[in-house]
Amino acid sequence: MVVLQVHFLLIPFLMSIMGAAQYLMQDAALLSYIDQRFLSLEKRLEKCNQDVLEYVEEFRDFSKTVLSRLAGLSTAKAEVKSEVENLLSRIDHAQRDIDYFGSVTDSNACIEVHEDLVKQQLLEEAEEKKRLKLMLNASCDHVLAGIRSLKVVKKTGGKHGSWMKDPGKKHTKIYLLSGSVNNMILEFANIMTFMENNHTLKARTIPLPLPWEGTGHVIYQGFLFYHRYGSLNEIIKFNIQRRNVADQMLLPGAGRIPAYQLSPQTKIDLAVDEQGLWALHAEPETGGNIVITKINHVTMAVEHSWDTPCSSKDAEAAFMACNTLHVVYNSPSGGTSRIQCIYDVLDALNTYMNPGLHFPKRQGSHSTVHYNPKEKQLFAWGDGSQIIYKLHTEQKV
Repeated sequence: MVVLQVHFLLIPFLMSIMGAAQYLMQDAALLSYIDQRFLSLEKRLEKCNQDVLEYVEEFRDFSKTVLSRLAGLSTAKAEVKSEVENLLSRIDHAQRDIDYFGSVTDSNACIEVHEDLVKQQLLEEAEEKKRLKLMLNASCDHVLAGIRSLKVVKKTGGKHGSWMKDPGKKHTKIYLLSGSVNNMILEFANIMTFMENNHTLKARTIPLPLPWEGTGHVIYQGFLFYHRYGSLNEIIKFNIQRRNVADQMLLPGAGRIPAYQLSPQTKIDLAVDEQGLWALHAEPETGGNIVITKINHVTMAVEHSWDTPCSSKDAEAAFMACNTLHVVYNSPSGGTSRIQCIYDVLDALNTYMNPGLHFPKRQGSHSTVHYNPKEKQLFAWGDGSQIIYKLHTEQKV
């Protein structure tokens, strides 16, 4: 009985020992599994490291191969360049040989062609000069030799303005255009009426539908020609008797800079001489030198244009007389006006600078100087005064 009880007491103890042994056996299996996994991972890492080393070695070999080929390419490039230069040199030598051969075989023909071109050019120049003379009806046989005297007719108006007669009409009317921007003309029966103290009461007022700009307007054959205010280069032809705009035109190249540096209000200066209507202006493309344009006053078309060597710098006015431009210069502060550049459109070879023609007995500046071909006098506006200059002329040589 006692033995049986002992057995019953040992059974739980034996069972606990068996459970612990089983647990230990499970831990040993787990540890064995972990060791196997570590060994496998180490082998894989070792293989990866070996592969990387092989890849590095392959890349080194590839780099050496590329560098070697690049070096060969540079050598080939130098060889190709040398061959191309050699080919170009041979072509150049061949071209020189061909040119020499052509010059030897065709020298006489080239000389003949060159002489023919020169003859043709001379003929064309002679024909053009003849055409211009016919167009201008060039009959002037005198040149300006000096300015003899002046007469201050009246002092009325401001610094800028112009006054004139119509050289194309037989009447003795005087026209006054005051200011550099205006739309009103004063017409006087004659110079005596103009000189009277109450001259404005006896003047006929002629309104313009379009105002003028500057002081470069002229009256010719019963028409007022002027630069329209607000336009770049539009010239208006106004019928004084009928009081309407008869025609208009655009003057190419004009209006961008002043015609004269000392008279910046005037972009286009119109002039009249023995041959009719002219336009004077300066252009940036000519370096500020004055350009002459002959205008047909009937059709308002450009007939011809000349670039002159006469500079607009320090110029205050200019006028045309017998196809010849006379440019009046002064100092910016005012002084003795003088003609320093003359340009004959029919004989440009005789153009000369600094002829030294001084305006007598007067210090100041001019707003306008216009030539009257009928009376052979200059009508000038100087610091508000209306002046007449008498001219001294000589026969052309």
